[in-house]
Amino acid sequence: MTDSEIISLVKREVVPAIGCTEPMAVALCVAHAVETLGCRPESLDIRLSANILKNAMGVGIPGTGMIGLPIAVALGALVGKSAYGLEVLKDTTPQAVEDGRKFIAQGRIHIALEDKTDEKLYIDVRCCAGTSSARATIAREHTLLVYLEADGKVLCDRMDLLGGQETGQEEEELTLRRVYDFATTAPLEDIEFINEAARLNREASQQALKGNYGHDLGKTLSRPMGRGVMGDSIFSHILTATSCACDARMAGAMIPVMSNSGSGNQGIAATMPVVVYAEENHNTHEELTRALMLSHLTAIYIKQSLGRLSALCGCVVAATGSSCGITYLMGGTYEQVAYSVKNMIANLAGILCDGAKPSCSLKVSSGVSTAVLSAIMAIQNNVVSSVEGLIEDDVDKCIHNLTRVGAKGMNETDRLVLDIMTHK
Repeated sequence: MTDSEIISLVKREVVPAIGCTEPMAVALCVAHAVETLGCRPESLDIRLSANILKNAMGVGIPGTGMIGLPIAVALGALVGKSAYGLEVLKDTTPQAVEDGRKFIAQGRIHIALEDKTDEKLYIDVRCCAGTSSARATIAREHTLLVYLEADGKVLCDRMDLLGGQETGQEEEELTLRRVYDFATTAPLEDIEFINEAARLNREASQQALKGNYGHDLGKTLSRPMGRGVMGDSIFSHILTATSCACDARMAGAMIPVMSNSGSGNQGIAATMPVVVYAEENHNTHEELTRALMLSHLTAIYIKQSLGRLSALCGCVVAATGSSCGITYLMGGTYEQVAYSVKNMIANLAGILCDGAKPSCSLKVSSGVSTAVLSAIMAIQNNVVSSVEGLIEDDVDKCIHNLTRVGAKGMNETDRLVLDIMTHK
């Protein structure tokens, strides 16, 4: 890939989002359908892939104090604007929430599992009012509209994108070496935009300390008891800052974060450990910028073969990126960055995703804990060898071993997890 293609890829994958991206993608699809309908719908029929359903069941919806899909769908219909992308619900007001509650109570929303698609990210919305109807479909990517219809007239049809490789996988010319070389040598002015991730996610982290969100993991770590056990160190500060942002996001705080590959938690985990380490290690602005690019682009590279949604927790991917960034900030070479990736895969492979929810902050903190440990090992040239588990001499083969496990080997796990979640 050329430098310009990599820059375009990062700008497409690292974008602001308010709230968990799966319910926001559903709200976005609803907004597309309702805008096409042209009036308030009398009914909404939503069909979702299993992974979307799993990731939207237990997460807070920003500005509502409510959990789950019905309120996201209602607000998508009442105040959602498709032009906002994954910030589709940023115009939510207390009155809109109350109207949304009434909309739900009137039985206008019907949500079901779409089991006739192999797409892991699939959202189909059909709405009607009187004799008018509209349909919108988002698939593959959280903002990728593949079908739009009004009163039986097809306005957009990109369904041919489905059924083969995921969008973006044709760009899988990336290697870890290419990622490292780009991040460390590209003209600084061309990659300065990545610092917006630091600004947004730092603000989200700081905002979380002003309220009580989710399981308050970040606040717990920052309190005297947490500091007494974990210490007052760069390590504890990394855990606090990262989990604070995740606490707020999963609990539905009306706070934007910078996402990565369609996930806010991945964006947080790829950003905050690098930012905190750079600030406390007194790295330069350029070093931080390059470390952030290395972290985010590594996560994007891994996700290209893993897919948007899988049974493998995204914290594994994003924390691997942040481990690369921290290793670079420690003065690490490419070889040592590759060591950190191998150490991460050896430790975290197999952490499953059981949906988006407040306890995601626990998994994120586990991921970034390992990111720091892996970087410390790597900088001392300690690396898991090729005779151990998934690890091979070639770091890119290690990455693809991990993504094969997540994308193919854990499919049955994914189905079992959803079955457990939907029958509690």
